[in-house]
Amino acid sequence: MNAHRSAIAWLTSWWQLLQFAALLLTRAMAPSSYRRDNRRMLSEQIVVATTVNLAWFSVLWALISLVIIRIVVVTSASYGLSRYALEMVVRVLVLELVPLTAALFVALRTTLPAGVEFAQQRLAGHAPDARAALRTQFYPRAAAGVFAVWMLAAVSCLLTLVLAYLVMYGFTPWALPGYTRVVGQIFNPAVSLILVLKVVFFSLAVSVIPLASSYYTGASSPLRRIGIAHGLADMVRMFSVILVVEAASLMGNYY
Repeated sequence: MNAHRSAIAWLTSWWQLLQFAALLLTRAMAPSSYRRDNRRMLSEQIVVATTVNLAWFSVLWALISLVIIRIVVVTSASYGLSRYALEMVVRVLVLELVPLTAALFVALRTTLPAGVEFAQQRLAGHAPDARAALRTQFYPRAAAGVFAVWMLAAVSCLLTLVLAYLVMYGFTPWALPGYTRVVGQIFNPAVSLILVLKVVFFSLAVSVIPLASSYYTGASSPLRRIGIAHGLADMVRMFSVILVVEAASLMGNYY
């Protein structure tokens, strides 16, 4: 009986997640979402979510990238594989670590705390009705999370490529043709499409999942959790989706 109830609750949570994603998509396509009052609210959330995360993430990612690039360069040189160092750096950092790290950074800093906050408000009875909350709270936060992941990933990819060039070749323009040729060979149309799709799906996962259970939180909801338990449940669901997307991208890139 307990297993049956757990299975029903699990299926219900995923079904509600799909419903919430459909509601957000409908709200994104509705012209009323971009009227003057709603547009101001949306733009404020996007600016706050992006500016708060971009500076810290850029600094942290620059330090991490420098360490990893240096390790790869030194290790490759010691084994006589220096010609493969640039390709390894680009594939490991740009294609794999940048999207994942950007998505998790936005989730931990923005969307997961927002989900817990909204859940506590709804359980306490301080939140507006569902339709108004979707327009004024949930959609702006979800859109801001999506845009923040895109911006962090784009800036970090460019930053990594610049740092890789400087670490490997120094401040010289003469190595630029060979560098761009190697990078261009890596970013063929298929790999570029997979990278873009990965960033898109990661941004949707970290923006929609933490808010979905908060939207349906209520006295009769099977997702009635607050505080740490609520955040942990959302993290498990979010990591599951991210793992599936990452596995699919690895299969597309290397099989």
